[in-house]
Amino acid sequence: MAPMDMSKYLGLFVSEASEHLESLGRELLALEKEKTRERVDAMFRHAHSVKGMASSMGFEAIAVLAHRVEDLVDSVRGDLALLSREVVDALFAATDALSAQVKAASAGEPAPDSTKLLEVLNVHVASLTGNAPAPTPVQDAIVVAPRPAPAKPPAANGDVEATVTGARPEPSPLDKPRYAVRVRIAHTCQVPGVRAFLVHKKLSQLGVVHELKPALEELKAGRIPEGMIALELETPAGEAGIQQAVRNISEVELVTVKPAPPPQAAPPPAPPTPASAANGAAAPDRPREPTEVVGRTVRVKTELLDYFLDAVGELMLATARIREVGKALPAPSRPPLEDAVYRLHALVKDLHDKVMSVRMTPLSVITDRLPRAARDISRRRSREVELTITGAEIELDRAIIDDLADPLLHLLRNAIDHGIEPPDARADAKKPATGRVQVTVRRQRDRVVVEVEDDGRGMDAQKLKEAAVARGQLTADAAARLTDKEAFMLSCLPGVSTATDVSEISGRGVGMDAVKRAVESVGGTLEIESEKGRGTRFTLRLPLTVAVVNLLLVQAGAEIVGLPIGKVLAVLEADHQALSRSRETPLISHGTSLLPVHVLAELLHVPPTPRTGVRPYLVMESDTGKVALAVDRLLGQEEVVLKALSRPLDLVAGLSGVTILGSGRPIFILDVPRLLAA
Repeated sequence: MAPMDMSKYLGLFVSEASEHLESLGRELLALEKEKTRERVDAMFRHAHSVKGMASSMGFEAIAVLAHRVEDLVDSVRGDLALLSREVVDALFAATDALSAQVKAASAGEPAPDSTKLLEVLNVHVASLTGNAPAPTPVQDAIVVAPRPAPAKPPAANGDVEATVTGARPEPSPLDKPRYAVRVRIAHTCQVPGVRAFLVHKKLSQLGVVHELKPALEELKAGRIPEGMIALELETPAGEAGIQQAVRNISEVELVTVKPAPPPQAAPPPAPPTPASAANGAAAPDRPREPTEVVGRTVRVKTELLDYFLDAVGELMLATARIREVGKALPAPSRPPLEDAVYRLHALVKDLHDKVMSVRMTPLSVITDRLPRAARDISRRRSREVELTITGAEIELDRAIIDDLADPLLHLLRNAIDHGIEPPDARADAKKPATGRVQVTVRRQRDRVVVEVEDDGRGMDAQKLKEAAVARGQLTADAAARLTDKEAFMLSCLPGVSTATDVSEISGRGVGMDAVKRAVESVGGTLEIESEKGRGTRFTLRLPLTVAVVNLLLVQAGAEIVGLPIGKVLAVLEADHQALSRSRETPLISHGTSLLPVHVLAELLHVPPTPRTGVRPYLVMESDTGKVALAVDRLLGQEEVVLKALSRPLDLVAGLSGVTILGSGRPIFILDVPRLLAA
């Protein structure tokens, strides 16, 4: 029988192994705060699962390292006091190394060398147990001798063919005891067929398998009633060898193994009946037992979800196009078409909502990584920090989650590196020695709000103004007019920083501009609140999805462009000739402030439409505060499908996307802060 191709299970291995390693890291973090036997047992199970899966897939380096992690965890099971900071650091290093090896396996690259790390783990195991760790049995399981070939028939001339050098001769049945073996596949296993095949493969390497139930083809197909597999195995390995072989396979439990009765001679086959001999009919097959359905979830590639979303977006555009074409029909002919289009739009919108619900991902996918990052940063900066995360079960579109990972990590780094004071400074300020960082996620109607708050030193609005002026980002007069809340946003300008020291973590005035840009690129906003000596709060307001957006359509010259309605703070009307001016810059009154005015047509470098009298102005946020955008006409609001820009358009400053109107006309969606900064 040809060996089973395991490469098609690589994606599943990477996914499952990564989940186990993330869980192992979480248990380690929790174990530093609360040492319990349950957490140690959970760590052992995660390491064991990774070892078993890696061994089954043939990734020896991963299996060996995971086995040594098993040894180290097992050595502290009896006495949790042995779990020192050095041991925890070694386990964290091993978890990182395993993650890197899994990532390399996913990319088809050689595993990074872990020889030095294995030596460190060996030293810890020897120190805790008093004995050098035994050679890992994983290696032996991987390089086990191949299954013996069946005995060959005598040659045609009557001579017995010589045994090939190096081949293992088939032992006599008298030399091989026979065992009855029953194993169970876990009901939570998502790939029972793979686990069952591995059971058969491992046991076949020990001897000869008989009486396999269900049959091998049924096992491969995953048709395993109640997850039970029964077989008889002729092997000299004994019960201990069988137990060891099955133990290395994750999600498989050995139910029983006991000596089997000697096989009885099979009765001679009954002669065929005349009817069956005449028509060649075979005996009827035994009815198959019903397959147990375990779970109702399935793993789907994200690329396939992206394709579904694009296809539904095209359907929405096509529906809008049909609606526009229908407007040109004679009035009596419109009602039937309008009814059909309305029904089609409802179906497509429902389909879009279903696809979006599948794409929704809990924020915990990225927040689960923050505790480990907080630990590493606080250790490097010699600070005590307590990180609390709430609301991480709230879901967002996967596209937003992907773009949010780096900004959240950067905000955490800034909070610990620049917000939380060193222990002596906190003592002088009569604060607890342990700093506090709180990540809070909550739902507000159709938005998700993410807050990162610390109880550190806070931000100095005056120093930020001075830094912005010194960098040439702002004039002294403009800086003096800024409120404290507007001044805090100056930290998002490139190069503006009030950090007194530069570390390998942060402090060079880069990063916050990337955070703001990433948040706004998905249709969100960033707000900063701070009180000197009390702490800082960063608030990210995010849409649930970036696939469909509400636009305000405006005309600038002969061009029609879209602006996300969430970014438009107000709409004003005024006579352009009657505006006040400061150094030739037009100013318009809004509330108690005077806002600088920019003509959108001039920013886009398109010929403006000559006009006099009253015109509309849009109040928008920019990197340096609020501005007013002069447009020629307001064309209304429309819900559109957002399309990402391809190269080279994605390099054009001020453009964030493109869409197609129902008329078939493509329009660009503007990123006003980047447009003004260009």
